Amino acid sequence: MANDIDIRSAVPADVEQIAKLAGALVRDHHAADPERFFLPERVEEGYAWWIARELSNEQAVLLVAESPAGVVGYAYGALRERDWNMLIDTHAMLHDVFVAPAARRAGVGRKLLLAALAALAKLGAPRVVLSTRHGNASAERLFASAGFRPTMQEMTRSSVSA
Repeated sequence: MANDIDIRSAVPADVEQIAKLAGALVRDHHAADPERFFLPERVEEGYAWWIARELSNEQAVLLVAESPAGVVGYAYGALRERDWNMLIDTHAMLHDVFVAPAARRAGVGRKLLLAALAALAKLGAPRVVLSTRHGNASAERLFASAGFRPTMQEMTRSSVSA
């Protein structure tokens, strides 16, 4: 399938399909840990608004994986300045790499990831940081195979009272 996939920059006509995929990503995360990942009402509508805005962000990379049947995945990342709270110098944050379930295990995610890394490097990112949901072993393997290494572990406590 990966041979039938074209990775390209997203355009306004892709917004609705990307928003559907982003909604699926949010639902996956929420199903895995509803106390950590919220599920907003009208999630696709919110993502459509946000994605349309990010298309004009010159510091962002928004790519789609397109098959003959349409958009089957997307990747989103953006340049970030030095962050004293996170103790990280200028970097790119790779926020999303998502492939529709029917298109998985065929190399689409790898193509998206590598294209996103290349595009972020072209923007001048000296390093790329990402987070992946705990327990998502296939994503962890993909990212490790592209040279990512564990550096932080997020931990969540649902109750703030002692």
